[in-house]
Order: sequence, then structure tokens, then C-alpha cells
Amino acid sequence: MGLRRHILRVLPFAGALAFLGFAASAQAETTLNICYINHPVQVANVAILEKWAAKQGIKLNKTVASYAVYLPKTTQMLTSGASDQCDIIWNNDDWGQDLAPYLEPLDDVPDALNVEKGQLEPFHNADGKTTAVSMTTTAGILFYRTDLIPEAELPKTWDDLVKISQKLQSEKKVKWGYVGGMSYTNTFFSFWWTLWNNGCDIYAPAYERDNNKLAAEGWKPMIDSACQLQTAEFWWDALNDKKISPPGMTTYSRDEANAIFQAGDAAFTVADTTFLGTFNNPDKSSVAGKVGIASFPVGPMNKGVRTWIDVWGWSIPKTIPDDRKAAAKKLLGAMLGDADGQIEQWNQTGGPPPNTKVWPTLEKNDAGWRKLYGILFTADHVHDAYYFRSWATVHKMYSDTLIRAMKGSRQDIAQTLKASVDMIHNGATAN
Repeated sequence: MGLRRHILRVLPFAGALAFLGFAASAQAETTLNICYINHPVQVANVAILEKWAAKQGIKLNKTVASYAVYLPKTTQMLTSGASDQCDIIWNNDDWGQDLAPYLEPLDDVPDALNVEKGQLEPFHNADGKTTAVSMTTTAGILFYRTDLIPEAELPKTWDDLVKISQKLQSEKKVKWGYVGGMSYTNTFFSFWWTLWNNGCDIYAPAYERDNNKLAAEGWKPMIDSACQLQTAEFWWDALNDKKISPPGMTTYSRDEANAIFQAGDAAFTVADTTFLGTFNNPDKSSVAGKVGIASFPVGPMNKGVRTWIDVWGWSIPKTIPDDRKAAAKKLLGAMLGDADGQIEQWNQTGGPPPNTKVWPTLEKNDAGWRKLYGILFTADHVHDAYYFRSWATVHKMYSDTLIRAMKGSRQDIAQTLKASVDMIHNGATAN
């Protein structure tokens, strides 16, 4: 669940490579370069790959980039046809379709297709082949302080969330009731989880991701709908009236929000399950051992909980030499076949194992897994992205609109939302 792309000016390719250190190493042995970001679940999965690389006689060079520069540099690398920079790259459902034409089909990697149904479509190429194998499932979940909120009293609705938050704040047990990322690319942890749990979405029909069906409906924006207005008003109130969230939260990324939660200053947050290990790590969190997971509270216009569930994966550029492709596929296959390594990844991070064949073992032996599975995988789902080329632009338009609404007066929210209808419509039809 996810990290999302920025719309950034792409630096000259040579400079990008120098900055990231994407340099091929001239080695007699088989050498593979893996490029990713410093995220807990990616680090954990790379550790599995390193273990198997050693067994397979592969030298694995690791290039870690910041999220802000990762996508533009990777995109330029792929579109330029460069073949010596990255043999294995992190891939995300947000941009999977954009990169698919430049990536090797991976259906022939053992266990590559053992994922939850519907999770690999964002990575399909024109032939319907997947261009990614999973490293984990990303999904947002409600985190809460188990020392402050009994499980039986967890919020079921937005109103519950507000009341519990205000009570804990009035008792001086926390500074804030809820904290979550709200800035562009962190929209999931505030605006979107509530949007999806209020019967709403960016385009109608809600929760549809088939471009043909969305086109048949005229790419109709829902940003001026009643469910969107209600969602925006909820957050305006949370920031400005009920004051359960920091007034500066409109600028927060997940990092700022996570830090506040880990410091013990908030009762609730929403983040990807892959941060469960960090939240409960005593070296990184003052609330370690006091963090639980729960279903999303629902809005007035929704009847049931809806979660977002998507794959983060590894991909292989088409243009690398065949011997490196074969070595990279063998390495990814070994990771997918390593049940013990995947269970350790789950234990360390809260990131579900990439191979669903491993899940029954956790179901049998791990109460924490059973709880997470019951929250995430038995609820209704939504993909967190749309799959057209200008989606990132639309995401930015949406985020900017909602931030403007938060900073203006409450009575102006409806007009602020309505003013973006044509822009969001045109953002989809421009493809």
C-alpha cells in the first residue's frame, strides 16, 4: 500500500545514473544490479535475494535510491534502452502499466502467478503476460494503541473515531487522536481510505478499474458528488473543528505521520501493514508492543469496510543480456520458493509473503496473521490506482484540490470540489 510517484522534472540520464550510482560492475562472475528504495519490506526481501544470490554464485550489487528520484530515473533508464544499470527493479502497481512495454515477461518464473486474484493485472503487457513478480502485498490498515483502546471499543464509524479521539485528548493521554499522511502521494492515508469507505471514488462507477467500462460512463468524476463532499467535510472538521488531527497535516507524508504515531503522540494512524514491524520495534518506536491493527471505520454512505490491496513487485528490463535475464529469473524464483525467508519477512515487517502457497502455514501457526487476513482479505477491495498514462497527473490534481479545500472555509468546500470536475475529466480523456 502504498508509496506513490511524484511528477518531477527528469534530469539528464547520464546525470541521473551518476547520482544514483547505477554503474555496471565489470566482474568475471555473474553480477546482477538490483535497484530499489529503502523501505522496510524491500530491505527484508532483498535480504532473501542476497541469501540465494550467494548460493547461486551471483554477486548482487545493491543500488538504493530515494523515492523522490526513483521513478523518473528508472523510467528514463528503461525508455533510453540502457542495459547496464539495473537488472532487477522495484515495480509498483501505480506505474506498472506504463513500464510494462520495457520489461521482460515473467510468467515463466516459478510461482510467479501465485498471488491473490486480480493483483498482477496492473503489470500486464500487451500480450497479457505479467512483467512483475510479487515481493509482498501492500495494503492499508488502521493502527491503534492497544494500551489506550480496548479491542471491543474500536471505532466502527467516523463518528466513533472522532469521539474516541477527543476523549483520549481530553484525558491528556495523546496529543492527537488521528494522524496520517495527507500530502500528494500520501493521499491514501487520509483522503482515500475514507473516500473508499464512504461509497465513493475518483471516477464513476465507484471501485471500477476497467478503462473500457470507465470510458463507457464518460470518465465521470465523482469529486463533486455527495459522498466526496461528505468525506472532505469530515477531514476539514478533523483539522479545524474537532481538532483530532494536527492542523499542519496537509503537508505530512507518511514519514511525518508515522513518526508522530511512533512517538506516542497519536492514538490512531493508517499506514501499510508493512510498517507493523517498525511500529512494534522497541529500537524505533516508543509504543512498541502497544500497537494493534483494526478495520477501517466507515462513513455514513457506506455499508461495509473496503480495503486497498495491491502488489509491490520485482521486474527485469527487456534490454539486459539474456544470461543476466536468466540469472535474475532464477534468483526471483528462488525467493518465491523460500517459505522460511518469506515468513521471516512477515515477522519482521508485517508484509504478507509474496507466494500465497506460504499463507496456509501462517494461517495454521500465526494468530497475528489470522487477524490481519480477516481484516484485509475478507473485506471488499479496491485497487489504489487507475490504469491510464496520465493517472499520476490526475492524482496530483485531486490532491491539490482537496488540500485547497482543507485550507479554505468549510462553506467553500463544495465549490472548490466542483471547480475541478472538468480538469479531472480531461485528465483521463487526454490519454
